[in-house]
Amino acid sequence: MRFVRAVWKLLVGVKDALVLLLLLLFFGALWAGLKAGPQPIGDGVLLVDLDGTLVEQPSRPSASGLVGGSVTREHRLRDVVAVLDEAKDDDRLDAVALDLEGFVGGGQSAVATLGQAVERVRKSGKPVLAYATGYSDDSYQLAAHASEIWLNPLGAVAIAGPGGNNLYFKGLLDKLGVTANVYRVGTYKAAVEPFTRSDMSPEARANAEALGGALLETWRDDVARARPAAAASITAYLRDPVGVIRAAGGDFARFAVQAKLVDRAGERHAFDRRLAELGGEDDGAIPYRRIKSSDYLRDLAPGNGTGPIGVVTIAGMIVDGKAGPGTAGGDSIAELIDEGVASDKLKALVVRIDSPGGSVLASERIREAILAAKRAGLPVVASMGSVAASGGYWVATPADTIFAEPSTITGSIGVFGILPSFEGSLTKLGLGADGIKTTPLSGEPDLLNGPSPEAAALIQAGVESVYRRFLGLVAASRKKTPAEIDRIAQGRVWDGGTARQLGLVDQFGGLDEAIAKAAELAKIEDRDVTWLDQPKSFEDRLLEMLASTDEADAAPQDAFAALAPAPATMLGRALEDLRSILDGPSIQVRCLECPPSPRARIAALPERTGWLAWLSSI
Repeated sequence: MRFVRAVWKLLVGVKDALVLLLLLLFFGALWAGLKAGPQPIGDGVLLVDLDGTLVEQPSRPSASGLVGGSVTREHRLRDVVAVLDEAKDDDRLDAVALDLEGFVGGGQSAVATLGQAVERVRKSGKPVLAYATGYSDDSYQLAAHASEIWLNPLGAVAIAGPGGNNLYFKGLLDKLGVTANVYRVGTYKAAVEPFTRSDMSPEARANAEALGGALLETWRDDVARARPAAAASITAYLRDPVGVIRAAGGDFARFAVQAKLVDRAGERHAFDRRLAELGGEDDGAIPYRRIKSSDYLRDLAPGNGTGPIGVVTIAGMIVDGKAGPGTAGGDSIAELIDEGVASDKLKALVVRIDSPGGSVLASERIREAILAAKRAGLPVVASMGSVAASGGYWVATPADTIFAEPSTITGSIGVFGILPSFEGSLTKLGLGADGIKTTPLSGEPDLLNGPSPEAAALIQAGVESVYRRFLGLVAASRKKTPAEIDRIAQGRVWDGGTARQLGLVDQFGGLDEAIAKAAELAKIEDRDVTWLDQPKSFEDRLLEMLASTDEADAAPQDAFAALAPAPATMLGRALEDLRSILDGPSIQVRCLECPPSPRARIAALPERTGWLAWLSSI
């Protein structure tokens, strides 16, 4: 009986705990909904807190992330731009404050676009002030467009330029006895090199150096235009960072002020007092009257629009089937395009791309949907964001006109496939694998003993066939021969400026220019848009509300701690790339050598299983 009573008490306890949890979730959601409801917008300073990343399309918040406290905020580029464009003509606002303390970045092209919006606010007569403890490449590029740049006295402007190391897995795979069977076309298709080498090939290094140099030059041009007084100092800093800091007595903030990289070195309280001078004082904990950009955006309520120009976003990895926002599911994107065309309201289509590619089949699924829109009489314009490479370029090929920024990363016209096999692992473990074949392809590809020569030949033939198709699509789009495209393809990655010279893109410009071009091609005056986004479910809205009320983790106060990426994030990204390639489709059009996404989280690191279980899942 004691055992029965103990079990009964346990069951009652579990029931009470579940009821309590449900009540907490219910009242938490109710509180979040009330807090997230429309708030009256007063006057003062518009606070744009960019804690997190700048993305084309935020991913769907996860309940596990909210519970585990590992949420990284994602700010949609078009929303922040809309807030700034509205603010410049709003008489209630006296100034704009950019809080870049926790800004992770967002890709050079996206940051440049946001910088242009900041410039428009300044030209309207409103001051824009930026503050951070540590400025990195992205955050300084944005801050350079502000009227005043503030730096914590213990902070630093640490500009590094493009570059860095990637993990190479060849030695590890050899130790584990895993064979990476690689099939590729393209001398420069460096995506497979981490599995076949322990370092970069000369071809990959040459391509990476050319791309990095072009991106650095574009970055310097943007900063120099926005802040001419700092141009010479930036050149000196990039050439000899140690020397210029020593000349300033080792004081990073003093150097930044002397070099005119920043205007003021001051504590947060001094920055807040400056904002109070501009926007009026407040009696609360924050000494100035402020309006949060999130509240301001809700007041705008931009919605999806009902204009004649449809805009569909292809953001993140291109994957087969359906996927939520932030990942380009082939079926999901195609259905959005098909539904927009079927509505008979659209007169033109703009395809906004920020993707390194992925699945061949998914890329082709999206391309076919775009072609169907063209057959329905809609002109199509492609607008490339920070990255539109490999599969991201594949989906741009149907466009009548392709726009890119000088800092856009594009090209990577190449194809590869990887199949892991474990014959070495079995030998190390003392295991064997044997069986029968009724045809040369029975049981193939054999991942235990390795693919047979016949299977390997077929996969390689498939890769070469996809590459020929890729060349043909690009050649038809660019009005060149496949041989001409092959000379600039081979997996090479190009910056937007070089891509325009090569004829891979038509014009420089952002999304606004692409929309204007679409209206011109459709011969309409109305430039209003309809955003072809996935509808939000109740669960999505609830998680968004909870995420928006979640306080951000305290940003590291040490400048270099704030600037340096967390080791877990770096390793997690590399391992996630490894798993996504090995788990992905056999043949891919993907640019792994492109810079990593700005999303600063490790999607596949479950809190409860830990690193060991996650590693073993690979």
